[in-house]
Amino acid sequence: MSNMEYLRNMPIAVLGGGAVGKTCAADMKLAGKEIRLYDAMPYAESSLRDVEKTGIMLDGVQRNKYCFGRSGRAFFDLVTTDMEKAVKGAGQIVIAMGSWGHESTFRALIPYLEDGQIIHIFADNFGCLLLRRLMREMGCKKRVIIGGWSSAPYGTRIETVGKFQFPHVGVKYRAITLRGAALPMSDTDDFLEASKYLPCMDAVTQGDGPAKADTILDVDFANVNPVIHVPATVLGVSTMENWGVIFGGYDKTTYSMYSHGLCPSICEVQYQFYNEEIALAKAIGVGCPEYKYEMFFSRRSILTQEYMGLDENGNDNVVFPLDQPSNEGNTGPNTIHHRYMTEDVPIGCKIYHDLGVQYGVSTPIIDSMITLAGAMHKKDFFESSRYDLRYIGIDKMPKEELLLYLNKGVYNRV
Repeated sequence: MSNMEYLRNMPIAVLGGGAVGKTCAADMKLAGKEIRLYDAMPYAESSLRDVEKTGIMLDGVQRNKYCFGRSGRAFFDLVTTDMEKAVKGAGQIVIAMGSWGHESTFRALIPYLEDGQIIHIFADNFGCLLLRRLMREMGCKKRVIIGGWSSAPYGTRIETVGKFQFPHVGVKYRAITLRGAALPMSDTDDFLEASKYLPCMDAVTQGDGPAKADTILDVDFANVNPVIHVPATVLGVSTMENWGVIFGGYDKTTYSMYSHGLCPSICEVQYQFYNEEIALAKAIGVGCPEYKYEMFFSRRSILTQEYMGLDENGNDNVVFPLDQPSNEGNTGPNTIHHRYMTEDVPIGCKIYHDLGVQYGVSTPIIDSMITLAGAMHKKDFFESSRYDLRYIGIDKMPKEELLLYLNKGVYNRV
């Protein structure tokens, strides 16, 4: 493992002006780092409006096993729409945005990459594979470490009224462990060590620590968004769409998939979805997190252990029973046009389906989620999503060739 001490006093660039990007940026600035916050136009017209003047207020419950917290108003060293200014001389680069923004951001970033930079993608969601593909196509040979994490370091929301965004993020919980890996895997020890110099990961590095995945695909199977969000949103759509209309008061924004949508039957589907992920990982020869059956039957599902950990017997420290009300979960979604469908289905579920086709694994539960979500959106997500194995650079790869690429970075295709 290399000495990553050189990162200690280097600037950090945060790319993405959404909830996770603003929270990461504010958190790390409050920890004393030089922080540059970037978003692309036209999104920056709203996401970065007045941020130079107001800064970002970070607060919230910040639930976690060790009661780690950091709050206050953060003013950034640079707020910009200029990628070159954002990343020039930065030691670490945080990619914090929905996956639909990855390609355009990566294409803007690649010409300005510098040797020695560390790139963290929250959540990875096949981002490392896409970034490496684009670097090859754009002829970039900079010696950078690219790694991804199974989730963001927080459950966080921007305070809004209608379409207006306040300069305020409320953190519901902080993760105390996240699964991480680099592409190639041979860079992973340095990637995990670098996270010690990334203060948005402090609750992880000072908590139970990062969990070293065995490849970046292991990290992508560890992303809980598809397995939790999709069945709960697709199968709970009636509760969601009726909330604030015929029950649940008059405010649709108070609906919570966790608090109001989950039920034993949906949790059973989530578990069957997870079993298909296990089968995919086994067929490919990569790892996948292990969850006990009963862990799915909680109002926070398998997410609880991310911020509350496990006991000495490997069981959840905290369980939120399905037969009891709870406001522990984040609010949303309020519409089928939420990222729980528009990202987790055509990206996460779609890639799982394609991996199943390529490596001979049947995925009927995952496929049914894609079909039903497509029906609601009046489109065929199997055909319309640009996310397929060619897009992330691993189409028609025999298992042995894929594992060599994931582990050693050997890519023999033209």
